[in-house]
Formats: sequence, C-alpha cells, structure tokens
Amino acid sequence: MKHIVTSHKNNHDSGVYSICSAHPLVIKAAMLYELNSDKNVLIEATSNQVNQFGGYTGMTPKDFVLYVAKLATEIGFPMERVTLGGDHLGPNCWQKEPAQDAMEKSKVLIEEYIKAGFTKIHLDASMSCADDPVPLDPTVVAQRAAILCKVAETHATAEQKEQLTYVIGTEVPVPGGESHEIEAVQVTEVSNVQNTIDTHLEAFEQLGISEAVNRIVGIVVQPGVEFDHTKIIRFDKNKATGISKFIEDTAWVYEAHSTDYQTESHLKELVQSHFAILKVGPALTFSLREALFALAEIEEQIVAPEKRSQFMKVVDSVLLDDEQYWKPYYNGKHSSTMLNLHFSFSDRIRYYWTDERIQKALDEMFANIDEASIPLSVLSQYMPNQYHKVSSGKLNLDTTSLVLDKIGEVVGQYSRACN
Repeated sequence: MKHIVTSHKNNHDSGVYSICSAHPLVIKAAMLYELNSDKNVLIEATSNQVNQFGGYTGMTPKDFVLYVAKLATEIGFPMERVTLGGDHLGPNCWQKEPAQDAMEKSKVLIEEYIKAGFTKIHLDASMSCADDPVPLDPTVVAQRAAILCKVAETHATAEQKEQLTYVIGTEVPVPGGESHEIEAVQVTEVSNVQNTIDTHLEAFEQLGISEAVNRIVGIVVQPGVEFDHTKIIRFDKNKATGISKFIEDTAWVYEAHSTDYQTESHLKELVQSHFAILKVGPALTFSLREALFALAEIEEQIVAPEKRSQFMKVVDSVLLDDEQYWKPYYNGKHSSTMLNLHFSFSDRIRYYWTDERIQKALDEMFANIDEASIPLSVLSQYMPNQYHKVSSGKLNLDTTSLVLDKIGEVVGQYSRACN
C-alpha cells in the first residue's frame, strides 16, 4: 500500500481498487482478471462480515485468511500478491451497546485482524454508540481511532509493521449502503479534512503512538458519489477541486467508498483527483446477480420443466422467509419490494447467496445447464458480451466461466481506471 501511495504521488494516474466482498466467485473473478498482470489484488473484509464472533459470513479473521488462500490456490493466484484489509474496523457491529462495551469488543476485533495477518486497517470509530450523542464529536472519533490503532501497534510483529498501513476518516459512508433514497451528497469540506488530520495527529501523540502516523496512507472523505435503490450520483471533479488540491501537500491520498456503478471514466477521474483507493462491493455482486438471473432464464429455455432447479422461486422463498438484511431498506407495495429485491443498486440480495437452499438450487442449475450445453444463439440473447468471447475462443462455454467473466467486466473497469 505504501508503494501504491508513493506511485500515485509520482503519477496521478495510478491507484488501487479494493474488492469488498466475501463471495467466492467475486474474489475468484478479481484474481482471475489480474492473474497475468503484475498487480496485487486487495481484498477487504468488513467488520460485520468477519469478526471475532463470525460475522454474517460465519468467519473469524483467521478463517477469512484461510478462505482467501484456498480460493487463490484454486485459481493458481500467488497468495503473496494478495493484500488483505479490514474495513470499518471499530464499533460498527455494536452500535446498540454502550460505548465502553462496544470499544472493548472493537479492541478484540482489531487484535484478531492483526494476528490473522491483515495489513491494511481502516480505523473507523465514526459511529455513535447507545450512550453517545448523534453525531459523534470528531475529536472523540479520533481518540477512539487512536485507541484502536494502539491495539494494532501492540500486536503487530516487527515484520508485519513493514507492511502495515492505516486509513482514517470521520466522514465515513454508512457500511452496506444507504437505506433511503438520496438526491445529492455533500463533498467533504477542506476544513473538515484538516480537522480530521489535526485531531488524529493529536490523539495519536497523546497515546504515545506518533510512530504509527507514518503508517497512515489514506483518509476517507466524501467525494460526492453515492447510490441508492434506483439512482447513482456520479462523480463531478469540479465539485471536488478543493479537497483534491489540499491532499497534494500531504503524504496521503483519499480512500473513496461507494464508488460502485460509476462509469470507467468517472473512476479514472476519481483516481486523478487523488481518490487513489477505490472501494467496490455491491457493483460486483450486482454483476454476479445479473449473471445468475441470466442463467436462470437460459435454464428455462433449454432444460425440461421436470428437471429445472426452480432457482428463482427458491431465491424468492428465502428472501421472504428471512427479512433481516433487506427489511430496513425496502418498503411499500409488494410489487415494488420484489422489484428492489431483484434489481436494486443497493443489492441487498447479496447477503443471501450463501444460504444453503439457494446454494443447492444454484448447484443444480449449473449442472443442468452444463449438461444441456447452451446454444450460442441462446447465449447471445441473455449474455451477449460472453457470447462474443465464446465465439472468438476467448472464453469457455460453462456456467462458472460465464459468471466469472461477467463479474470480471466490473473488475476490469476498476483495474483500467487504476492503471
């Protein structure tokens, strides 16, 4: 990460993208895309995905490292070219608890990420806990971030510290995306960036960890990008001119969250404006969903009714049986809710792909389609880009290859934007 920041300071066209997903096909797609390049792949686990209690993936930080290593082996991707990061590490999962209790759990969270070998740590104490005012005072945010950083510094080995980097920031987007419709977002003010720097430097010094400042590589700010269920707010570089110029005089770059669904040209402009770390997650699983829905349509066309997996019916049944990951986001008529569940940019469906019932139906659908073999004419109808690659001999005609390539289209946009 330090090399990437140095490279960006020398060449404003260079950056790095971060894969924020635990889905095996997404991680494999990123590795596969960069397999023959010289780039590292940065993969980040979010605190609600992976924590000391298992998170919603059921994995601890150590489990996640072994999981990624297994996927890398299956692809033939060198694990030494994988950089592992922890995203939103702080009280995120325990906001309903008193601050003292939430911070104690956050300390354990940081410790386990460090001991597991993660080297990029997003220190995020920006959220209010049960007994905190809303919003939280930026000075308190910085003090809590420093406390968490001291835990990381205490448990990191000397060798690990050579690679260890931190990202800070008080204007942090909501993990998982917005829960309501948005019309506009406010670009972070230069004064707020300066305040973030000042409060963190002071907090680090007060805790006696000034050396850790040298490991800070990025600041999370709002560049003016966001998405909700149906809309995307595109990056406008003219609105970010102030903070873009400001960061040039520091040793740091910006980390941009919620860059999903930006066009490739917008992503490039973000990098050139010193948002050199681009986070992407829902856009990747959105592309995965597009591929799976396309294959469900293909199965309907080429597989006998009595053999079909009923993939879509199984998905809908699981979604309606378990509302916890989408209920706070979607409301209204049943028809509009189902439309959002299937097609929303918020992509809350991503939390359900590892459900056992869905996975069983998915395996059955893949087997059915591969056994029947997709006619090129049908592939052209539902996956036209993949049809052209199969026709030119660049892509195998099997379900897994088709899905990986579909996700790889999004990976490619980020890779080229950061080149």
